[in-house]
Amino acid sequence: MSVEIWPPIAPDQLKTAVEASQKRELDWLVQELHETLTNLKHGLEDCYALLAPIDPGSTLVISTPRNEIVKGHITRVGTRIVKGTIYLRMRTLPHQTLTISPDHPIHLWPLTLLHTLLTNSIDLLNLTLSYSYPYPSGTASSPPAGAKNSNNNGPVSSPQFLAAQLRLLSQSLSEASAVLKGAPLTSADPSWTTRSVAASHFAPPLSCLPHMAEVTPALSFFLSIQDSCLVLWLRSLEPADAPVNFGTKLALAIGTARRLEHDESDRVFGFCCRDSGSDGEGIKHAPVPATATHSSSPDLGGAGRKEVDVFVREKVRVESADPSLMSLSAKLTALGHTLDVARRNLAAVMGEELED
Repeated sequence: MSVEIWPPIAPDQLKTAVEASQKRELDWLVQELHETLTNLKHGLEDCYALLAPIDPGSTLVISTPRNEIVKGHITRVGTRIVKGTIYLRMRTLPHQTLTISPDHPIHLWPLTLLHTLLTNSIDLLNLTLSYSYPYPSGTASSPPAGAKNSNNNGPVSSPQFLAAQLRLLSQSLSEASAVLKGAPLTSADPSWTTRSVAASHFAPPLSCLPHMAEVTPALSFFLSIQDSCLVLWLRSLEPADAPVNFGTKLALAIGTARRLEHDESDRVFGFCCRDSGSDGEGIKHAPVPATATHSSSPDLGGAGRKEVDVFVREKVRVESADPSLMSLSAKLTALGHTLDVARRNLAAVMGEELED
């Protein structure tokens, strides 16, 4: 079986013809990617809107199933918890009601990081569109300086530049999806020791551990994101060097009393949650680097905080489904798939291996 080319091409011109055909195909694909990138930009703007601080916000129920240990609700506006009331009936602490002070909202660092990633992704797409595709002739805007384009309709940048920009965008979207996925339940997340909510975010403030030189709350109130849900971790703390009275020792020895069993019951943690009265929001105002992750994130507290060794007497996890975050996660997943298809098509036409 033979293949003939019509009209006939001389053997010495065949390579040139193939290269010209591949260039036309690449130019066509790059031009078609304009619509794909525009749709990605609109999709990211929709995701950005889901995190916008629009009143009245989302009211989420915080309640433990099948018992009365934790009952209440909180209101999320954008990346902050602006108000809420939670009733606690923990076994190792007096029954109490926690009220989040409207004057000191709680900043959710995972959502702050997510907000930063979405902002960077939109800026990256704007830069890519403005540089790779010139503005229509006759408008007030003009292509960037140094961009050359003979027909004023095609792309002005190389496909290599476009592929590099799409790779950066893919990394940013992957990080955003990882933030909403959160840390796996099978691995311990030690960030609660430095990122627990400060006592002054509540009215009245949380009670503190007795006989401690540092102002340390007796309750760790830690908020995180897992599987697009808002997760509240409550930990009842006691000083690691606290003396145990004779009655407690005897009760533990004969079995009339026993410690609550959980995966952190026999470990000593360095807890350094300071009061935020000096700086308004405490550690929650510190910027979060775009490369931070849930499992290896820097301490936002700053220098000068002294760790206090504590035991975790009781540990409670409460999960609350957030419809906005679930919708945001689904949109990011769909946008990620669309971007992957565009990157694979571009790499195939360029004859390159797709870099993750």
